Amino acid sequence: MMIRRWLALAVAVASAAGAGVTTAYGDSAAPPPSPEQVRGEVTPGGSEADSAPEPSLRPRPLPAPEGQQAPRPGAVPAQPVPGVPEFPAFPEAGQVLPEEANVFRGKAFDTCHAPSMGVLRNWRASDYRAVGVYFGGRGRACPNQPNLTPEYLTEGDRIGWNFLPIYVGSQSPCVIAANKQNVRITGDPVGRGAAEGADAVDRAAALGMERGSALYLDMEAYDHRKADCAATTLAFVRAWNRAVTDSGYVPGFYSSASSGISHLESERRAGTTDLPAAIWFARWQQQPDLWGEPVLDRQAWAPDARIHQYAGNVTETHGGSTLTIDRNQVSAPVARIS
Repeated sequence: MMIRRWLALAVAVASAAGAGVTTAYGDSAAPPPSPEQVRGEVTPGGSEADSAPEPSLRPRPLPAPEGQQAPRPGAVPAQPVPGVPEFPAFPEAGQVLPEEANVFRGKAFDTCHAPSMGVLRNWRASDYRAVGVYFGGRGRACPNQPNLTPEYLTEGDRIGWNFLPIYVGSQSPCVIAANKQNVRITGDPVGRGAAEGADAVDRAAALGMERGSALYLDMEAYDHRKADCAATTLAFVRAWNRAVTDSGYVPGFYSSASSGISHLESERRAGTTDLPAAIWFARWQQQPDLWGEPVLDRQAWAPDARIHQYAGNVTETHGGSTLTIDRNQVSAPVARIS
């Protein structure tokens, strides 16, 4: 394992919107509840609806160009910028990426069904250069993915797309979303987490995702204040991470900033091991802010291990094709396509 010491902070504002046909969004085919209903928790689509302070305007280092991969280890580090702390040379848990990790910096979108290749070609007219794909897990709202094949990923990679693989497996025993109650963790959480982590690796490999690919475990919002539930969820997540890591892949974790991400940050501070190597936090607000998230220490999961889902269920049209998507800003590992 090699420690990445260079600093890259990517922030972009997404404002494109369009009208027209609406497809399924996020990881749910049902409309989301209002923010008053969810009261700061993740919607059934897996997207954060709570608000946060306006993103900070403090100066930041220039990121790599949108849609381009980050430099490999050993590249010249970014110059220090006043007001932005240096990342530690020896990071804490949750901040180490393997040398094989394929880091992307730029804008990404996710939607329930993997878009057709025709749509991906049309969306080259957008600022997006990465797309989230729901490749496995018994908790997926859209288990039927006719477009998601090895050939699809190979062609998408060839024309310049990066892929964020999302695995929606068993959910926390105290998961909030009504449409996830039937896939809660049961039995031995360690055994189930290990089995589902192995399944994620097998499915990723079958699609042509090579070792070094990041695989993101989607854990919908749960009441992490319940000690027994939090312990069961953590045991599952850690076992899933170990199975993914042991197979040469990079474990990632998606959740609401106010639940799963807050929970794992508290565990990171406590020195817990087997945490995800990258995190994908959902907090909806007007602008993306990878490094200003209130529940996270700014030196945690850095410099290239964060994704911010900052808007959800928005309709955009590019190149004549319309999708309803969640918007994300990325400075994190993605899939490696063979």
